[in-house]
Amino acid sequence: MATPAIGGAEITPPREYHQTAGEKIQARADDSELSDLTDNTVAQETHDDEAPKSDLPFSKARCIALVATVTGASFLNTLSGQAVVIILPTIGRDLGIPDTRLQWIVSAYSLTFGCFLLLWGRIADIYGKRRMFIWGSAWFAMTMLVNPFLPNEIAFDLFRGLSGLGAAANVPTAIGILGTTFRPGKAKNYAFSCYSAGAPIGAVFGNLLAGFVSEYTSWKWVFVIMGLLAVIVTVAAFFILPPPNHTLHDEGVTAKNSVDWLGAGLVTAGLLALLFALTQGNVVGWRTPWIPVLIVVSIILVTLFVFWQRHLEKTKKRAPIMKVSIFHSTQFSAAMAIMALFFSSFNGLLVYATYFYQDFQGLSTLQTTLRFLPTGIMGVITALVVSQLLARVPTYLLLAVGTFCVSISSILFAAPIPPETTYWAFGFPAMILSVFGADTTWPSLILFTSHSLPQSDQALGGALVNSMGQVGRAIGLAVATAIQTAVMARERGVDVEDAGPVVPWDSASLEGLRAAEWWNFALGCAAFIVVLVAFRGSGVIGKAGVVKAQRRPADTIVDSQADGGVKV
Repeated sequence: MATPAIGGAEITPPREYHQTAGEKIQARADDSELSDLTDNTVAQETHDDEAPKSDLPFSKARCIALVATVTGASFLNTLSGQAVVIILPTIGRDLGIPDTRLQWIVSAYSLTFGCFLLLWGRIADIYGKRRMFIWGSAWFAMTMLVNPFLPNEIAFDLFRGLSGLGAAANVPTAIGILGTTFRPGKAKNYAFSCYSAGAPIGAVFGNLLAGFVSEYTSWKWVFVIMGLLAVIVTVAAFFILPPPNHTLHDEGVTAKNSVDWLGAGLVTAGLLALLFALTQGNVVGWRTPWIPVLIVVSIILVTLFVFWQRHLEKTKKRAPIMKVSIFHSTQFSAAMAIMALFFSSFNGLLVYATYFYQDFQGLSTLQTTLRFLPTGIMGVITALVVSQLLARVPTYLLLAVGTFCVSISSILFAAPIPPETTYWAFGFPAMILSVFGADTTWPSLILFTSHSLPQSDQALGGALVNSMGQVGRAIGLAVATAIQTAVMARERGVDVEDAGPVVPWDSASLEGLRAAEWWNFALGCAAFIVVLVAFRGSGVIGKAGVVKAQRRPADTIVDSQADGGVKV
Protein backbone atom coordinates (compact mmCIF):
# COMPACT_ATOMS: atom_id res chain seq x y z
CA MET A 1 0.00 0.00 0.00
CA ALA A 2 0.78 -18.54 -7.09
CA THR A 3 1.59 -28.16 -10.26
CA PRO A 4 0.92 -29.37 -7.01
CA ALA A 5 -1.37 -32.28 -6.71
CA ILE A 6 -5.05 -31.63 -7.01
CA GLY A 7 -7.58 -33.69 -5.17
CA GLY A 8 -5.00 -34.86 -2.66
CA ALA A 9 -2.77 -36.81 -5.10
CA GLU A 10 0.95 -36.24 -4.77
CA ILE A 11 2.64 -34.97 -7.90
CA THR A 12 5.01 -37.22 -9.74
CA PRO A 13 6.58 -36.39 -13.06
CA PRO A 14 3.90 -37.10 -15.66
CA ARG A 15 4.41 -39.63 -18.42
CA GLU A 16 2.37 -37.61 -20.86
CA TYR A 17 2.55 -34.02 -21.94
CA HIS A 18 -0.86 -32.93 -23.15
CA GLN A 19 -0.63 -30.11 -25.64
CA THR A 20 -3.38 -27.82 -26.81
CA ALA A 21 -6.29 -29.10 -28.93
CA GLY A 22 -5.26 -30.39 -32.33
CA GLU A 23 -1.72 -31.39 -31.29
CA LYS A 24 -0.57 -34.93 -30.73
CA ILE A 25 -0.09 -36.32 -27.20
CA GLN A 26 3.43 -37.45 -26.52
CA ALA A 27 3.51 -40.63 -24.41
CA ARG A 28 6.47 -41.80 -22.37
CA ALA A 29 6.81 -45.47 -21.49
CA ASP A 30 8.34 -44.99 -18.05
CA ASP A 31 9.72 -42.42 -15.64
CA SER A 32 13.34 -43.18 -16.45
CA GLU A 33 12.80 -42.05 -20.00
CA LEU A 34 11.31 -38.79 -18.78
CA SER A 35 14.23 -38.18 -16.44
CA ASP A 36 16.51 -37.80 -19.45
CA LEU A 37 14.63 -34.66 -20.43
CA THR A 38 16.17 -31.35 -19.46
CA ASP A 39 14.52 -27.99 -18.79
CA ASN A 40 14.40 -27.53 -22.56
CA THR A 41 11.83 -30.33 -22.83
CA VAL A 42 10.98 -31.55 -26.29
CA ALA A 43 7.55 -30.63 -27.64
CA GLN A 44 6.01 -33.13 -30.04
CA GLU A 45 4.64 -31.75 -33.29
CA THR A 46 1.58 -33.18 -35.04
CA HIS A 47 3.91 -35.54 -36.94
CA ASP A 48 6.33 -37.80 -35.18
CA ASP A 49 9.61 -35.92 -35.52
CA GLU A 50 10.86 -34.14 -32.37
CA ALA A 51 12.53 -30.74 -32.29
CA PRO A 52 14.18 -29.20 -29.22
CA LYS A 53 12.30 -26.26 -27.85
CA SER A 54 13.78 -23.62 -25.55
CA ASP A 55 12.28 -22.96 -22.15
CA LEU A 56 11.87 -19.34 -23.30
CA PRO A 57 9.18 -18.61 -25.90
CA PHE A 58 11.11 -15.58 -27.24
CA SER A 59 14.49 -13.96 -26.78
CA LYS A 60 15.52 -13.25 -23.21
CA ALA A 61 15.20 -9.49 -23.73
CA ARG A 62 11.66 -9.76 -25.07
CA CYS A 63 10.64 -12.12 -22.27
CA ILE A 64 11.91 -9.65 -19.68
CA ALA A 65 10.07 -6.82 -21.42
CA LEU A 66 6.88 -8.91 -21.57
CA VAL A 67 7.00 -9.75 -17.85
CA ALA A 68 7.71 -6.12 -16.96
CA THR A 69 4.79 -4.96 -19.11
CA VAL A 70 2.17 -7.27 -17.63
CA THR A 71 3.55 -6.66 -14.13
CA GLY A 72 2.59 -3.05 -14.82
CA ALA A 73 -1.05 -4.07 -14.38
CA SER A 74 -0.46 -5.33 -10.82
CA PHE A 75 1.75 -2.33 -10.06
CA LEU A 76 -0.78 0.25 -11.29
CA ASN A 77 -3.70 -1.41 -9.53
CA THR A 78 -2.12 -1.19 -6.06
CA LEU A 79 -0.51 2.16 -6.90
CA SER A 80 -3.91 3.62 -7.66
CA GLY A 81 -5.51 2.30 -4.49
CA GLN A 82 -2.75 3.33 -2.11
CA ALA A 83 -1.95 6.75 -3.59
CA VAL A 84 -5.60 7.84 -3.57
CA VAL A 85 -6.04 6.78 0.07
CA ILE A 86 -3.18 9.08 1.07
CA ILE A 87 -4.64 12.16 -0.68
CA LEU A 88 -8.30 11.58 0.25
CA PRO A 89 -8.51 14.50 2.74
CA THR A 90 -7.03 16.92 0.20
CA ILE A 91 -9.43 15.81 -2.55
CA GLY A 92 -12.34 16.19 -0.13
CA ARG A 93 -11.40 19.75 0.73
CA ASP A 94 -10.94 20.83 -2.89
CA LEU A 95 -14.15 19.23 -4.19
CA GLY A 96 -16.25 19.92 -1.13
CA ILE A 97 -16.89 16.22 -0.36
CA PRO A 98 -18.01 15.59 3.24
CA ASP A 99 -16.12 13.01 5.31
CA THR A 100 -19.13 10.68 5.34
CA ARG A 101 -18.91 10.24 1.55
CA LEU A 102 -15.16 10.60 1.08
CA GLN A 103 -14.59 6.85 1.21
CA TRP A 104 -16.60 6.46 -2.00
CA ILE A 105 -13.57 7.69 -3.96
CA VAL A 106 -11.88 4.44 -2.92
CA SER A 107 -15.00 2.25 -2.85
CA ALA A 108 -16.14 3.13 -6.38
CA TYR A 109 -12.87 1.76 -7.78
CA SER A 110 -12.89 -1.35 -5.58
CA LEU A 111 -16.52 -2.18 -6.43
CA THR A 112 -16.13 -2.17 -10.21
CA PHE A 113 -12.75 -3.90 -9.99
CA GLY A 114 -14.02 -6.73 -7.83
CA CYS A 115 -17.34 -7.21 -9.63
CA PHE A 116 -16.15 -7.36 -13.24
CA LEU A 117 -13.08 -9.59 -12.83
CA LEU A 118 -14.78 -12.86 -13.80
CA LEU A 119 -16.58 -11.38 -16.81
CA TRP A 120 -13.50 -9.68 -18.25
CA GLY A 121 -11.38 -12.75 -17.52
CA ARG A 122 -13.75 -14.98 -19.49
CA ILE A 123 -13.98 -12.49 -22.38
CA ALA A 124 -10.16 -12.29 -22.48
CA ASP A 125 -9.90 -16.08 -22.76
CA ILE A 126 -12.39 -16.05 -25.65
CA TYR A 127 -11.53 -12.99 -27.70
CA GLY A 128 -7.83 -12.66 -26.92
CA LYS A 129 -5.78 -11.77 -23.86
CA ARG A 130 -3.53 -9.34 -25.72
CA ARG A 131 -6.50 -7.36 -26.98
CA MET A 132 -8.15 -7.24 -23.56
CA PHE A 133 -4.93 -6.20 -21.82
CA ILE A 134 -4.29 -3.35 -24.24
CA TRP A 135 -7.86 -2.04 -24.14
CA GLY A 136 -8.03 -2.37 -20.35
CA SER A 137 -4.76 -0.48 -19.88
CA ALA A 138 -5.79 2.22 -22.36
CA TRP A 139 -9.14 2.64 -20.60
CA PHE A 140 -7.38 2.86 -17.23
CA ALA A 141 -5.03 5.52 -18.60
CA MET A 142 -7.83 7.61 -20.12
CA THR A 143 -9.99 7.64 -16.99
CA MET A 144 -7.01 8.47 -14.76
CA LEU A 145 -6.06 11.44 -16.95
CA VAL A 146 -9.64 12.74 -16.96
CA ASN A 147 -10.20 12.40 -13.19
CA PRO A 148 -8.27 15.45 -11.95
CA PHE A 149 -10.20 17.78 -14.26
CA LEU A 150 -13.68 16.80 -13.02
CA PRO A 151 -15.34 19.58 -11.04
CA ASN A 152 -17.80 17.71 -8.77
CA GLU A 153 -18.14 14.68 -6.51
CA ILE A 154 -20.51 12.60 -8.67
CA ALA A 155 -18.39 12.84 -11.81
CA PHE A 156 -15.23 12.16 -9.82
CA ASP A 157 -16.66 9.01 -8.22
CA LEU A 158 -18.06 7.87 -11.59
CA PHE A 159 -14.65 8.01 -13.27
CA ARG A 160 -13.03 6.28 -10.31
CA GLY A 161 -15.46 3.43 -10.94
CA LEU A 162 -14.63 3.47 -14.65
CA SER A 163 -10.92 3.19 -13.77
CA GLY A 164 -11.76 0.05 -11.81
CA LEU A 165 -13.28 -1.43 -14.98
CA GLY A 166 -9.94 -0.99 -16.76
CA ALA A 167 -8.02 -2.64 -13.92
CA ALA A 168 -10.53 -5.52 -13.84
CA ALA A 169 -9.71 -6.09 -17.52
CA ASN A 170 -5.91 -6.06 -17.44
CA VAL A 171 -5.07 -7.54 -14.01
CA PRO A 172 -6.50 -11.06 -14.56
CA THR A 173 -5.49 -10.94 -18.21
CA ALA A 174 -1.88 -10.32 -17.17
CA ILE A 175 -1.90 -13.59 -15.19
CA GLY A 176 -3.49 -15.33 -18.19
CA ILE A 177 -0.80 -14.03 -20.53
CA LEU A 178 1.97 -15.33 -18.27
CA GLY A 179 0.20 -18.66 -17.89
CA THR A 180 -0.12 -19.24 -21.63
CA THR A 181 3.22 -17.75 -22.69
CA PHE A 182 5.67 -19.62 -20.44
CA ARG A 183 6.10 -23.35 -20.16
CA PRO A 184 6.33 -24.84 -16.64
CA GLY A 185 9.86 -24.36 -15.37
CA LYS A 186 12.36 -21.78 -14.24
CA ALA A 187 11.23 -19.02 -16.61
CA LYS A 188 7.60 -19.33 -15.53
CA ASN A 189 8.62 -19.24 -11.88
CA TYR A 190 10.55 -16.03 -12.46
CA ALA A 191 7.63 -14.53 -14.38
CA PHE A 192 5.04 -15.18 -11.69
CA SER A 193 7.37 -14.08 -8.90
CA CYS A 194 8.07 -10.79 -10.66
CA TYR A 195 4.37 -10.25 -11.27
CA SER A 196 3.67 -10.85 -7.58
CA ALA A 197 6.29 -8.28 -6.58
CA GLY A 198 4.42 -5.64 -8.58
CA ALA A 199 1.74 -5.27 -5.88
CA PRO A 200 3.90 -4.34 -2.86
CA ILE A 201 6.15 -2.18 -5.01
CA GLY A 202 3.07 -0.39 -6.32
CA ALA A 203 1.81 0.17 -2.79
CA VAL A 204 5.11 1.65 -1.64
CA PHE A 205 5.46 3.80 -4.75
CA GLY A 206 1.86 4.93 -4.23
CA ASN A 207 2.73 6.07 -0.72
CA LEU A 208 5.84 7.89 -1.93
CA LEU A 209 4.12 9.45 -4.92
CA ALA A 210 1.15 10.73 -2.93
CA GLY A 211 3.33 11.80 -0.02
CA PHE A 212 5.79 13.88 -2.03
CA VAL A 213 3.28 15.24 -4.54
CA SER A 214 0.75 16.32 -1.90
CA GLU A 215 3.57 17.89 0.09
CA TYR A 216 4.98 20.04 -2.71
CA THR A 217 2.31 20.43 -5.40
CA SER A 218 -1.35 19.68 -6.30
CA TRP A 219 -2.95 16.27 -5.68
CA LYS A 220 -4.08 16.35 -9.33
CA TRP A 221 -0.57 15.46 -10.42
CA VAL A 222 -0.95 12.08 -8.70
CA PHE A 223 -3.66 11.15 -11.22
CA VAL A 224 -1.72 12.62 -14.14
CA ILE A 225 1.39 10.58 -13.26
CA MET A 226 -0.65 7.39 -12.84
CA GLY A 227 -2.34 8.04 -16.19
CA LEU A 228 0.99 8.58 -17.95
CA LEU A 229 2.38 5.37 -16.44
CA ALA A 230 -0.68 3.53 -17.76
CA VAL A 231 -0.05 5.04 -21.21
CA ILE A 232 3.49 3.62 -21.12
CA VAL A 233 2.13 0.16 -20.19
CA THR A 234 -0.42 0.37 -23.02
CA VAL A 235 2.15 1.32 -25.66
CA ALA A 236 4.61 -1.31 -24.44
CA ALA A 237 1.88 -3.97 -24.55
CA PHE A 238 1.02 -3.06 -28.15
CA PHE A 239 4.59 -3.64 -29.33
CA ILE A 240 5.75 -6.40 -26.96
CA LEU A 241 2.84 -8.76 -26.38
CA PRO A 242 2.71 -11.41 -29.12
CA PRO A 243 -0.38 -11.74 -31.31
CA PRO A 244 -2.56 -14.72 -30.37
CA ASN A 245 -2.36 -17.92 -32.41
CA HIS A 246 -6.02 -18.55 -31.72
CA THR A 247 -8.89 -16.97 -29.80
CA LEU A 248 -11.05 -19.99 -29.00
CA HIS A 249 -10.04 -23.28 -27.44
CA ASP A 250 -13.33 -25.12 -27.09
CA GLU A 251 -14.37 -27.10 -30.13
CA GLY A 252 -17.89 -26.45 -31.35
CA VAL A 253 -18.10 -23.08 -29.59
CA THR A 254 -18.19 -19.89 -31.65
CA ALA A 255 -17.21 -16.43 -30.48
CA LYS A 256 -20.78 -15.28 -31.00
CA ASN A 257 -22.40 -17.60 -28.48
CA SER A 258 -19.56 -18.45 -26.09
CA VAL A 259 -20.10 -15.64 -23.57
CA ASP A 260 -22.67 -16.62 -20.98
CA TRP A 261 -24.27 -13.22 -20.49
CA LEU A 262 -26.89 -14.50 -18.05
CA GLY A 263 -24.20 -15.99 -15.83
CA ALA A 264 -22.14 -12.83 -16.18
CA GLY A 265 -25.11 -10.74 -15.09
CA LEU A 266 -25.83 -12.96 -12.09
CA VAL A 267 -22.28 -13.06 -10.73
CA THR A 268 -21.62 -9.37 -11.40
CA ALA A 269 -24.85 -8.26 -9.73
CA GLY A 270 -24.30 -10.67 -6.84
CA LEU A 271 -20.76 -9.46 -6.17
CA LEU A 272 -21.84 -5.83 -6.56
CA ALA A 273 -24.58 -6.25 -3.96
CA LEU A 274 -22.26 -8.07 -1.56
CA LEU A 275 -19.31 -5.69 -1.82
CA PHE A 276 -21.57 -2.62 -1.66
CA ALA A 277 -23.28 -3.89 1.51
CA LEU A 278 -19.97 -4.78 3.17
CA THR A 279 -18.44 -1.44 2.20
CA GLN A 280 -21.35 0.63 3.51
CA GLY A 281 -22.25 -1.46 6.57
CA ASN A 282 -19.77 0.30 8.84
CA VAL A 283 -20.69 3.69 7.39
CA VAL A 284 -24.48 3.67 7.73
CA GLY A 285 -24.65 1.01 10.45
CA TRP A 286 -25.31 -2.72 10.22
CA ARG A 287 -28.81 -2.24 11.60
CA THR A 288 -29.83 -0.20 8.55
CA PRO A 289 -32.59 -2.34 6.94
CA TRP A 290 -31.22 -2.41 3.41
CA ILE A 291 -27.78 -3.73 4.46
CA PRO A 292 -28.92 -7.28 5.45
CA VAL A 293 -31.39 -7.27 2.55
CA LEU A 294 -28.55 -6.63 0.10
CA ILE A 295 -26.44 -9.37 1.66
CA VAL A 296 -29.29 -11.89 1.32
CA VAL A 297 -29.92 -10.80 -2.28
CA SER A 298 -26.21 -11.21 -3.09
CA ILE A 299 -26.18 -14.75 -1.65
CA ILE A 300 -29.25 -15.67 -3.72
CA LEU A 301 -27.72 -14.27 -6.93
CA VAL A 302 -24.38 -16.02 -6.42
CA THR A 303 -26.19 -19.30 -5.63
CA LEU A 304 -28.24 -18.98 -8.83
CA PHE A 305 -25.02 -18.30 -10.72
CA VAL A 306 -23.44 -21.51 -9.39
CA PHE A 307 -26.47 -23.65 -10.32
CA TRP A 308 -26.65 -22.03 -13.77
CA GLN A 309 -22.96 -22.67 -14.41
CA ARG A 310 -23.39 -26.28 -13.31
CA HIS A 311 -26.32 -26.67 -15.72
CA LEU A 312 -24.34 -25.23 -18.65
CA GLU A 313 -21.34 -27.42 -17.91
CA LYS A 314 -23.49 -30.56 -17.88
CA THR A 315 -25.61 -29.77 -20.96
CA LYS A 316 -22.76 -28.10 -22.95
CA LYS A 317 -25.31 -25.86 -24.66
CA ARG A 318 -23.09 -22.87 -23.97
CA ALA A 319 -19.67 -22.36 -22.44
CA PRO A 320 -20.08 -21.28 -18.80
CA ILE A 321 -18.29 -18.31 -17.31
CA MET A 322 -16.74 -20.68 -14.78
CA LYS A 323 -16.69 -24.48 -14.67
CA VAL A 324 -18.03 -25.46 -11.27
CA SER A 325 -16.30 -28.84 -11.55
CA ILE A 326 -12.92 -27.24 -10.83
CA PHE A 327 -14.06 -26.90 -7.21
CA HIS A 328 -14.49 -30.67 -6.93
CA SER A 329 -10.76 -30.67 -6.23
CA THR A 330 -10.14 -30.28 -2.51
CA GLN A 331 -6.83 -28.53 -3.05
CA PHE A 332 -8.20 -26.09 -5.62
CA SER A 333 -11.05 -25.12 -3.30
CA ALA A 334 -8.56 -24.83 -0.44
CA ALA A 335 -6.34 -22.56 -2.56
CA MET A 336 -9.25 -20.18 -3.14
CA ALA A 337 -10.05 -20.17 0.58
CA ILE A 338 -6.40 -19.47 1.41
CA MET A 339 -6.42 -16.57 -1.02
CA ALA A 340 -9.47 -15.01 0.64
CA LEU A 341 -8.16 -15.50 4.18
CA PHE A 342 -4.58 -14.50 3.41
CA PHE A 343 -5.44 -11.36 1.43
CA SER A 344 -7.92 -10.31 4.12
CA SER A 345 -5.25 -10.66 6.80
CA PHE A 346 -2.48 -8.96 4.81
CA ASN A 347 -4.65 -6.08 3.61
CA GLY A 348 -6.10 -5.56 7.08
CA LEU A 349 -2.61 -5.45 8.57
CA LEU A 350 -1.56 -2.66 6.20
CA VAL A 351 -4.79 -0.69 6.69
CA TYR A 352 -4.60 -0.72 10.48
CA ALA A 353 -0.86 -0.09 10.49
CA THR A 354 -1.64 3.06 8.49
CA TYR A 355 -4.28 4.05 11.05
CA PHE A 356 -1.76 3.43 13.83
CA TYR A 357 0.90 5.71 12.36
CA GLN A 358 -1.27 8.42 10.83
CA ASP A 359 -4.32 8.64 13.07
CA PHE A 360 -3.04 7.37 16.42
CA GLN A 361 0.59 8.56 16.42
CA GLY A 362 -0.33 11.65 14.38
CA LEU A 363 2.51 11.28 11.88
CA SER A 364 2.51 13.16 8.60
CA THR A 365 1.77 11.47 5.30
CA LEU A 366 5.46 11.51 4.40
CA GLN A 367 6.55 10.06 7.75
CA THR A 368 3.98 7.29 7.45
CA THR A 369 5.17 6.57 3.92
CA LEU A 370 8.76 6.15 5.06
CA ARG A 371 7.66 3.49 7.55
CA PHE A 372 6.20 1.42 4.71
CA LEU A 373 9.28 1.81 2.50
CA PRO A 374 10.87 -1.51 3.63
CA THR A 375 7.95 -3.42 2.11
CA GLY A 376 8.91 -2.37 -1.41
CA ILE A 377 12.59 -3.18 -0.96
CA MET A 378 11.80 -6.53 0.65
CA GLY A 379 9.29 -7.24 -2.11
CA VAL A 380 12.02 -7.14 -4.76
CA ILE A 381 14.37 -9.31 -2.70
CA THR A 382 11.62 -11.84 -1.95
CA ALA A 383 10.64 -12.10 -5.62
CA LEU A 384 14.20 -13.10 -6.52
CA VAL A 385 14.39 -15.66 -3.71
CA VAL A 386 10.95 -17.19 -4.20
CA SER A 387 11.49 -17.62 -7.95
CA GLN A 388 14.24 -20.10 -7.00
CA LEU A 389 12.31 -21.74 -4.16
CA LEU A 390 9.27 -22.51 -6.33
CA ALA A 391 11.31 -25.16 -8.17
CA ARG A 392 12.91 -26.64 -5.05
CA VAL A 393 10.56 -26.41 -2.07
CA PRO A 394 7.21 -28.22 -1.69
CA THR A 395 4.24 -25.92 -2.17
CA TYR A 396 2.75 -26.51 1.25
CA LEU A 397 5.98 -25.32 2.93
CA LEU A 398 6.00 -22.10 0.92
CA LEU A 399 2.35 -21.44 1.70
CA ALA A 400 2.81 -22.35 5.37
CA VAL A 401 5.77 -20.00 5.77
CA GLY A 402 3.96 -17.21 3.91
CA THR A 403 0.75 -17.35 5.94
CA PHE A 404 2.71 -17.78 9.19
CA CYS A 405 4.78 -14.64 8.50
CA VAL A 406 1.68 -12.53 7.82
CA SER A 407 0.16 -13.79 11.08
CA ILE A 408 3.26 -12.84 13.09
CA SER A 409 3.22 -9.36 11.52
CA SER A 410 -0.30 -8.81 12.85
CA ILE A 411 0.73 -9.98 16.34
CA LEU A 412 3.47 -7.34 16.47
CA PHE A 413 0.83 -4.62 16.13
CA ALA A 414 -1.77 -6.41 18.30
CA ALA A 415 0.48 -7.21 21.28
CA PRO A 416 0.50 -4.73 24.18
CA ILE A 417 3.81 -3.18 23.21
CA PRO A 418 4.05 0.43 24.46
CA PRO A 419 3.10 2.64 21.46
CA GLU A 420 6.06 4.94 22.02
CA THR A 421 8.45 2.02 21.40
CA THR A 422 10.82 2.68 18.53
CA TYR A 423 9.66 1.67 15.03
CA TRP A 424 12.71 -0.57 14.61
CA ALA A 425 11.63 -2.81 17.50
CA PHE A 426 8.27 -3.98 16.10
CA GLY A 427 7.14 -1.86 13.12
CA PHE A 428 10.13 -2.65 10.91
CA PRO A 429 10.07 -6.45 11.56
CA ALA A 430 6.31 -6.43 10.88
CA MET A 431 6.79 -4.73 7.51
CA ILE A 432 9.57 -7.17 6.52
CA LEU A 433 7.68 -10.29 7.59
CA SER A 434 4.39 -9.19 6.03
CA VAL A 435 5.76 -8.59 2.56
CA PHE A 436 7.92 -11.73 2.71
CA GLY A 437 4.78 -13.67 3.56
CA ALA A 438 2.76 -11.98 0.83
CA ASP A 439 5.36 -12.47 -1.89
CA THR A 440 5.77 -16.12 -0.89
CA THR A 441 2.06 -16.95 -0.73
CA TRP A 442 0.81 -14.96 -3.73
CA PRO A 443 3.10 -16.41 -6.46
CA SER A 444 2.54 -19.92 -5.09
CA LEU A 445 -1.22 -19.51 -5.34
CA ILE A 446 -1.34 -17.96 -8.81
CA LEU A 447 1.17 -20.50 -10.18
CA PHE A 448 -0.91 -23.29 -8.63
CA THR A 449 -4.05 -21.87 -10.25
CA SER A 450 -2.33 -21.51 -13.62
CA HIS A 451 -1.15 -25.13 -13.55
CA SER A 452 -4.55 -26.36 -12.39
CA LEU A 453 -6.54 -24.90 -15.30
CA PRO A 454 -6.36 -25.52 -19.05
CA GLN A 455 -4.84 -22.96 -21.40
CA SER A 456 -8.31 -21.79 -22.42
CA ASP A 457 -9.10 -20.63 -18.86
CA GLN A 458 -5.89 -18.89 -17.81
CA ALA A 459 -7.29 -15.34 -17.63
CA LEU A 460 -10.36 -16.68 -15.86
CA GLY A 461 -8.04 -18.26 -13.29
CA GLY A 462 -6.40 -14.89 -12.73
CA ALA A 463 -9.84 -13.34 -12.32
CA LEU A 464 -10.88 -16.03 -9.86
CA VAL A 465 -7.95 -15.61 -7.46
CA ASN A 466 -8.32 -11.83 -7.57
CA SER A 467 -12.07 -12.08 -6.96
CA MET A 468 -11.51 -14.29 -3.93
CA GLY A 469 -9.00 -11.76 -2.65
CA GLN A 470 -11.43 -8.87 -3.11
CA VAL A 471 -14.29 -10.66 -1.40
CA GLY A 472 -12.01 -11.76 1.44
CA ARG A 473 -10.70 -8.23 1.82
CA ALA A 474 -14.19 -6.72 1.96
CA ILE A 475 -15.49 -9.22 4.51
CA GLY A 476 -12.34 -9.11 6.65
CA LEU A 477 -12.19 -5.32 6.71
CA ALA A 478 -15.89 -5.04 7.53
CA VAL A 479 -15.52 -7.39 10.51
CA ALA A 480 -12.28 -5.70 11.64
CA THR A 481 -13.94 -2.28 11.56
CA ALA A 482 -16.91 -3.59 13.54
CA ILE A 483 -14.55 -5.09 16.15
CA GLN A 484 -12.51 -1.90 16.37
CA THR A 485 -15.62 0.26 16.80
CA ALA A 486 -17.13 -2.06 19.43
CA VAL A 487 -13.93 -2.08 21.51
CA MET A 488 -13.56 1.70 21.29
CA ALA A 489 -17.20 2.14 22.36
CA ARG A 490 -16.68 -0.22 25.31
CA GLU A 491 -13.53 1.58 26.45
CA ARG A 492 -15.26 4.97 26.21
CA GLY A 493 -18.43 3.74 27.86
CA VAL A 494 -20.73 4.75 25.00
CA ASP A 495 -22.94 3.06 22.41
CA VAL A 496 -21.33 1.75 19.24
CA GLU A 497 -22.98 4.52 17.21
CA ASP A 498 -21.19 7.11 19.37
CA ALA A 499 -17.77 5.42 19.46
CA GLY A 500 -16.18 8.25 17.47
CA PRO A 501 -12.95 8.28 15.45
CA VAL A 502 -9.39 7.33 16.31
CA VAL A 503 -7.86 10.07 18.46
CA PRO A 504 -4.08 10.61 18.71
CA TRP A 505 -2.54 8.88 21.73
CA ASP A 506 -5.94 7.89 23.12
CA SER A 507 -6.01 4.61 25.05
CA ALA A 508 -9.46 3.61 23.74
CA SER A 509 -8.31 4.19 20.15
CA LEU A 510 -5.22 2.05 20.75
CA GLU A 511 -7.29 -0.80 22.19
CA GLY A 512 -9.60 -0.68 19.16
CA LEU A 513 -6.70 -0.82 16.71
CA ARG A 514 -5.11 -3.72 18.60
CA ALA A 515 -8.40 -5.64 18.62
CA ALA A 516 -8.64 -5.27 14.84
CA GLU A 517 -5.08 -6.57 14.47
CA TRP A 518 -5.95 -9.61 16.59
CA TRP A 519 -8.70 -10.32 14.04
CA ASN A 520 -6.13 -10.04 11.23
CA PHE A 521 -3.93 -12.47 13.16
CA ALA A 522 -6.85 -14.94 13.41
CA LEU A 523 -7.42 -14.74 9.64
CA GLY A 524 -3.74 -15.45 8.97
CA CYS A 525 -3.84 -18.43 11.37
CA ALA A 526 -6.95 -19.77 9.60
CA ALA A 527 -5.10 -19.62 6.27
CA PHE A 528 -2.11 -21.37 7.88
CA ILE A 529 -4.33 -24.20 9.16
CA VAL A 530 -5.98 -24.67 5.75
CA VAL A 531 -2.50 -24.99 4.21
CA LEU A 532 -1.44 -27.67 6.69
CA VAL A 533 -4.66 -29.65 6.27
CA ALA A 534 -5.19 -29.42 2.49
CA PHE A 535 -1.70 -29.06 1.01
CA ARG A 536 0.47 -31.27 3.16
CA GLY A 537 2.24 -33.82 0.95
CA SER A 538 1.82 -31.78 -2.22
CA GLY A 539 4.62 -31.64 -4.75
CA VAL A 540 6.97 -28.92 -5.94
CA ILE A 541 4.86 -26.53 -7.96
CA GLY A 542 7.61 -24.98 -10.06
CA LYS A 543 9.58 -28.09 -10.96
CA ALA A 544 10.51 -27.98 -14.64
CA GLY A 545 9.39 -31.49 -15.51
CA VAL A 546 6.03 -31.28 -13.76
CA VAL A 547 3.23 -30.39 -16.15
CA LYS A 548 -0.42 -30.61 -15.31
CA ALA A 549 -2.78 -32.81 -17.24
CA GLN A 550 -4.59 -30.49 -19.62
CA ARG A 551 -8.30 -30.83 -20.15
CA ARG A 552 -9.15 -31.70 -23.69
CA PRO A 553 -12.09 -30.07 -25.51
CA ALA A 554 -14.40 -32.91 -24.52
CA ASP A 555 -13.41 -32.30 -20.89
CA THR A 556 -11.90 -35.75 -20.55
CA ILE A 557 -9.78 -35.98 -17.46
CA VAL A 558 -6.49 -37.82 -17.30
CA ASP A 559 -6.28 -39.90 -14.17
CA SER A 560 -3.15 -39.39 -12.13
CA GLN A 561 -2.64 -43.08 -11.51
CA ALA A 562 -2.69 -43.76 -15.24
CA ASP A 563 -0.17 -41.18 -16.39
CA GLY A 564 1.68 -40.01 -13.31
CA GLY A 565 0.20 -36.55 -13.68
CA VAL A 566 -2.41 -34.58 -11.81
CA LYS A 567 -5.82 -35.89 -10.96
CA VAL A 568 -8.56 -33.29 -11.33
